[in-house]
Amino acid sequence: MNHLLFLGVASLLVAAPAWASDDKEDLGEATDTASAERKSEPAVIIVTGARSILPATALPLTVDVLGDEQLEDQVLVSGSVIDAISATMPSFSPTREKLSGSGESLRGRSPLFAIDGVPQSTPIRDGARDGYTIDPFFIDRVEVIYGSNALQGIGATGGVVNQVTVGAPADGWNFRTLVQGSADDGFKGGGFGGKTAGLASWRDGDFSATAGLAFERRGVFRDGDGRRIGVDGTQGEIQDSDSWSAFGRFGWQVGDSARLEVVANRFSLEGNNHYTVVAGNRAAGIPTSSELGETPGAPPSNRAELLSASFNDKDLAGGNLVAQAFFSRTRDVFGGGTFATFQDPAIDPTGKLFDQSVNNSRKVGGKLSYERALPGIEDLLVTAGIDALFDRTVQSLLMTGRDWVPQSDFRSLAPFLQGNLKLLDGKLRLSGGLRRENVRLEVPDFTTLSFYGSRHVQGGSPSFKRTLVNGGVVLEPVDGLRAYGSYAEGYTIADVGRILRGINTDGVRVDAFLSLEPVVSNNRELGVEWRRGELKASASYWWSDSDLGSILIRGADGIFSVARQPVSLQGLDVNVDWKTPLDGLRVGGALATVKGKTDPDGDGKLNADLDGANIAPNRLNLYATLERGAFDARVSMRNYFERSFKGQDPRNDFGGYTLFDAFLGYRIGSNRVLLGIQNLTDKQYITYYSDTQGPTDNLRYFAGRGRTFTLGLTRNF
Repeated sequence: MNHLLFLGVASLLVAAPAWASDDKEDLGEATDTASAERKSEPAVIIVTGARSILPATALPLTVDVLGDEQLEDQVLVSGSVIDAISATMPSFSPTREKLSGSGESLRGRSPLFAIDGVPQSTPIRDGARDGYTIDPFFIDRVEVIYGSNALQGIGATGGVVNQVTVGAPADGWNFRTLVQGSADDGFKGGGFGGKTAGLASWRDGDFSATAGLAFERRGVFRDGDGRRIGVDGTQGEIQDSDSWSAFGRFGWQVGDSARLEVVANRFSLEGNNHYTVVAGNRAAGIPTSSELGETPGAPPSNRAELLSASFNDKDLAGGNLVAQAFFSRTRDVFGGGTFATFQDPAIDPTGKLFDQSVNNSRKVGGKLSYERALPGIEDLLVTAGIDALFDRTVQSLLMTGRDWVPQSDFRSLAPFLQGNLKLLDGKLRLSGGLRRENVRLEVPDFTTLSFYGSRHVQGGSPSFKRTLVNGGVVLEPVDGLRAYGSYAEGYTIADVGRILRGINTDGVRVDAFLSLEPVVSNNRELGVEWRRGELKASASYWWSDSDLGSILIRGADGIFSVARQPVSLQGLDVNVDWKTPLDGLRVGGALATVKGKTDPDGDGKLNADLDGANIAPNRLNLYATLERGAFDARVSMRNYFERSFKGQDPRNDFGGYTLFDAFLGYRIGSNRVLLGIQNLTDKQYITYYSDTQGPTDNLRYFAGRGRTFTLGLTRNF
């Protein structure tokens, strides 16, 4: 760790965050770094996820924006928005390369995924499918706000990943299409995939409309040694799957300053069930693989539906009003098996009962905020508002109709007040505020599964109230130099479903069950940025603590439970971006370190490391981009440092690995030809999650994806 900290401090002289500029329609202004570079303009970020009209430089936050062609290019290489974020932003953990995002983290904690500010999480029973709820073709940009905060309400203990959807770019009719195909290194049968998508938009006066469809078929994946990668028949797969998405966005200009927006989205991803898993051998270093065959039961799948309406008046009584109402629902089907957890002698005394679970969640909510300068104190910008969320979730067993997690109702009401004071002509800013969370959970009487002893649990309506505070200072003594410090509290509830379904003692009353207490994270951060001339640099050091955290503990059957333990995290983020004297060439890199401790034995001492299901490895990214005329190219490297876990099973230590990706693009009129190469050197590696979990589990010893080619053609007309 010491040599990494030294490297990070040294890199402070040549580090840079993501900056953005340009005006965007309807929801705010932000673009990606690449757009700012091409236009050679001063970079300004206005991030809608921050819920303020102030630019990000006025807020004590660390923000990244991935958008425009940069997002399009990285998705072509990586395959999804979540993989694109993980590949480009080192503070995000390596993905599992599966449908499930369980164990994936931002700064060591779970991020809150949102679409246009609408939360995608399911707080009662986390299905961990948040990263696959919309096709990336319909995403204009992704805003990542780092660190615990309550900006978007429940769940953002690691930060916020807000996906902003596309709108009509210009007057009249506009069309955009995508056709792409992918293949593994050997161009073998079963490994081919393809995608087609189209988007049509129309704008005339006060009205705009955008609608699109996308379909993608993914083939089987192969590792660096040419083996088929094992399918995760329980948590769900992205390989050997089909997905389709329908999207619409409609806007009406109501007067000179007000606009109404309606967004609708439906996304579905389902496995094709063409392969069955073949056990590997951890001791011999042989990863899990697949062979042709059909797994019994319904294939794992994910379906997400969203409808939201937002109203924004930028000049209402001298202030900015934002109101939003939304409805969303998800259905997560998990793979089945004759797991011990599902056995019930009353149904099948042979012990070979096959079953699988399905998670159904429905959310209704609204957000209201008003921001304006305080009369008489024009340098003080004040924001007041309230958020409401109502969630109903049940996890049942598909074949036998048993409830694993009873139908439960979650309600959150949260008024908030925020202020930002400009001093010394903007060279100094002070910010602060508070949010009052009022949460209630309603759980009926229920009986646990036979595996847990068929325990009768008395339901109840536990409620929690907590005032969350934040404060910060931003200093810009000269143009281009910015320093900030902040304290912010984040808030979420632990995965209630995992806790409730695992009760194995008699006499439990939900109202008095300590494990339902919320997770409150305290985040402190110090940062400095330099963005002037050809060199842009940033570094931030952060600490995050929870007296009663939430830790995932893997059982012998591979199913996770939740343990409530103290958690302490700290880390360093450093970035670099340099526009070299060579025409069109930029180089840069980023370093992220994170260290996490917990207290598994309850002795009051944080003397054990968080394991690989709860924390990411330290990491270094390097990249070079070249833009000349119609041609652009990018080569990037990700190095995941080895890591051991004090107090954990030494067989789960991580050996580290290095991956390279490449991208080429060429414009021909209104067309753009794209070639992405994932894992350029065809590196053979075991994914971080698989390498650090289940040391005796030969069915989940998954290798990462080998060299993969994706060729695409986009057209705008």
